[in-house]
Amino acid sequence: MASQWDNILNFLLYLAVTLPLLGFGMLVFLFTTPYKEYALIQEGADTSDPQKQCAAKAAAHDLGGKIIGLSIVLASAIYHSVNLLDLVIWGVVATVFQVLVFYLFELITPFRVISEIPKGNVAVGLFASRLSIATGLLMAALISY
Repeated sequence: MASQWDNILNFLLYLAVTLPLLGFGMLVFLFTTPYKEYALIQEGADTSDPQKQCAAKAAAHDLGGKIIGLSIVLASAIYHSVNLLDLVIWGVVATVFQVLVFYLFELITPFRVISEIPKGNVAVGLFASRLSIATGLLMAALISY
């Protein structure tokens, strides 16, 4: 029974580190994009304006993809980390690389992601979301090597 309590304590310690890392990542994502995701999502509740609805969908997909991508990396870091500091390091690295990939995506596309999402281009939000998830999967595999 004592080892079960050790497992529960370990679970709680890793949870206490992982959730703030996820929150930190979300804050970094929110502050590094020039558009305000939460404002766009909230304004999308206005059912009389189709552009606001589309902008809300695009922003939700973009932010949601970043969160999923970061969560994938954090899950891999939890599994492979040797201690809590190792988990924190990989969480911060993952956050930085998610932001870098977003801006690399911005540079290499023929359109401007930072202007298309607020305009309601859902396809760009979906594409950015999938890119963030793919980035998370690749980073998760890289830290497990």
